[in-house]
This record gives sequence, C-alpha cells and structure tokens, in this order.
Amino acid sequence: MHFIIKNGRILDNSGTEKKADILIQDGIITKIEENIKHETAQIIDARGNLVSPGFVDLHIHLREPGGEHKETIETGTKAAAAGGFTTVAAMPNTKPVPDQPEQMEWLQNRIKETASVRVLPYASITARQAGKELTDFEGLKQAGAFAFTDDGVGVQSAGMMFEAMKKAAALGASIVAHCEDNTLIYKGALHDGEFAKRNGINGIPSVCEAVQIARDVLLAEAADCHYHVCHISTKESVRVVRDAKKAGINVTAEVTPHHLLLSDSDIPELDTNYKMNPPLRGSDDRQALIEALLDGTIDFIATDHAPHTKEEKAETIQLAPFGIVGLETAFPLLYTRFVETNDWTLKQLLDYLTIKPCEAFNLPYGKLEVGSPADLTIIDLEEEKEIDPETFLSKGKNTPFGGWKCKGWPIATIAQGQLVWERERINA
Repeated sequence: MHFIIKNGRILDNSGTEKKADILIQDGIITKIEENIKHETAQIIDARGNLVSPGFVDLHIHLREPGGEHKETIETGTKAAAAGGFTTVAAMPNTKPVPDQPEQMEWLQNRIKETASVRVLPYASITARQAGKELTDFEGLKQAGAFAFTDDGVGVQSAGMMFEAMKKAAALGASIVAHCEDNTLIYKGALHDGEFAKRNGINGIPSVCEAVQIARDVLLAEAADCHYHVCHISTKESVRVVRDAKKAGINVTAEVTPHHLLLSDSDIPELDTNYKMNPPLRGSDDRQALIEALLDGTIDFIATDHAPHTKEEKAETIQLAPFGIVGLETAFPLLYTRFVETNDWTLKQLLDYLTIKPCEAFNLPYGKLEVGSPADLTIIDLEEEKEIDPETFLSKGKNTPFGGWKCKGWPIATIAQGQLVWERERINA
C-alpha cells in the first residue's frame, strides 16, 4: 500500500521546522519533499501539523500471557499507537515468563496476530525470574528475544548477574536491569522521605537502587557487556552511571516521565495512583534526573507503562500493586512541562523518544528519512485538553495525571507503513 502524507511539517537535523510531503511505499519512506504527486497513493492529510518519527518505548508491560484482566498485547499496542508509539519493548514478568524458546515463539506468534505496532519482547535472565538458574540465552535469542531482563525484581546474586552478562556479551545481547537490593526494601511502599514518615508508611531508601547499579556497572565492565539501567530514580544512581560512563563502561539508562514530573512532595494523599516502583523520590532527585538527561548521563525516556485494574489499585497503599500507565500521556505531559516552558527544544524531546533509545540498542527505527521504516506520528502541538483516564484505550486507568491540562496530542499513527490509529478520519 502507498501513502502520501500531505501538508505536514517536519523537523530537520538542526531542529528547524519545514513543510514537506512524505511518500510511503511498501512500508518504507521513499521520498520527502514538497508537493509529492503519485497517481495511486492514498492521501493522509496532516493539516499543517507536525509529522514526527514514531516514538519508541523500550520499557512497557503488556501483561499477556497471564494478566489479560490488566492488559493484552492487543489493548496495550492500541494504547501505544494512540500515544504515538510505533515500537515498544515488552517486559517478561508475565505468567508464564518467556524463559524458554517455546514460550518466546508463542509470544512472537501472538504479537503477529494481535499487535498494532512493533513489539520487541524481552526474555528473562533467570528461570521464572526467580534468580536461581540462568535461562537458555542462545535459544531465546534465536527465538526472537530483544534483550534479557528480570524486570520487576533485581537479580540479587552478583555471581548470577556476572554469568548472565558474560552469556549476553557472547551473543551481542544486552542485559537490562531493574535495580533493587531486596535487603534494603524494608517492605516499603513509597520513597523513604517526608511523606512516608508523616503517614507512617515504610519507605524504600535511595541506596536500595544505587548500590545494585554500582555493583552491576563493575560487572558489566568485567564481562564487556552492554548494561542498561531501567527507570533510574535517584541522584546517587545518576552519580554512579555518570562515573561509569566516564570510565568507558558500556552502560545506558532510562528515566520515566513520572520521575521527571513528580516528586514525593507532590503526593496529595494516600492515593495508590502515586505508588510505583521505583517510587517518586525527593525534589533533589527529580532535579538530578532532569540534569542527567540533558547532559547525556541518562540516554532516553521510557514510560514503564504498568496497567492494573481499578480493584487492585483500590487496595491500601501498602497492599496495592506498584505501577501506573503512561503510553497515552507521555508526549503531551512532557511537551507541556518542558517544551512549552522553553526548558527543552522540541527536537530534544523528540530525540529522547525516538532516536536516542534506538541508538542505545542499535535499532534501525526512530528516524524520519528516506529508506527508513515508515513509522510516523502526526501531532497537533496546539491542541490543549485535560487528561481523562476513562478515554484511554489501555485497560489500565491508573494514572496520577488525570485532570492535568496538556498541549501536544497525537492525532494519527503509522506503523510499518500502515495507518494503525487515527483519532478522526484523516485518510482521504
């Protein structure tokens, strides 16, 4: 199928906006110039709006198999498309865990059957994510594993992590880590800060995360492995990653929109929509994360989209599950808070959501150029509206951002050359 996106604006490499049409043929961008004509191509009218590379989110939870009451590959990827994401990487904390090649093959087939956008599935580092036995790295990679992670739990044994890194390095694969020392969690539900103390809630200290990152960067250096830190949240963690990069260690890191936008002082009450792991930290941590993203210590933004049911989130703050959804609100939240305020340029934000995650993992996506896959998002930067969780395509409505007024909303998404989502008809 051939498309021409007409009447759009794109950013060039310098961040300057210009008018351009985009011709898409057989899933590839084949021409970018003004006033393209093609006799058989269908027209998509961008209506003067921004056309961006499709966003890339390398940390989401689709819950399938085993958690279909929270989310499915179908509903989660529809939510991704509505948020402008055309490539997502799905974490393996499902039931069963994709810890065997046969399970990975099943998952790949399910993705082909039901996904709206490109899904890169992670395999687990250890069997059942139990931290006791390494999985078949080679077999899982051959079956299509994107990278290896036990996300949701930290790998507690240094020896186990070192052996995993050596196996991954031999395959040219990455180790992706949720960093948390279990002996330092203290049954915590929130950050070990003033809000937790004031409300008599056990707190999770910052060192719980930072000490495991410090361990792992040294192991990665010894194993010569690419090591990626999930959802970094503390100033101490930032310092460790910054020092590791200066030492030449192959480490990358991501940060979530909620850790850039909120701190524990913003929690209004014992509202479980503010409970996530890692927790919202102090305001000094939040500022350190912003600075680290700007100076390149943190490489990119990922949502950690984590849907739960209303019933699960209706539990007490101690018992409710960790996590919030993020796919459908990431861009407008970040655009409103950082670009509209002139703290960031539009190009910086787009880079954090497109080319930067792809560079970290050597992926051929996140670019708007001739010869690239036709993964594109059309965004109305002027539209302003309130976030309404009840309109989400995700099954999960668990967000602390309900009612926030934001500008910059995706209106259509093209993934792998197919128009997979449009808010209203733009395809002539």
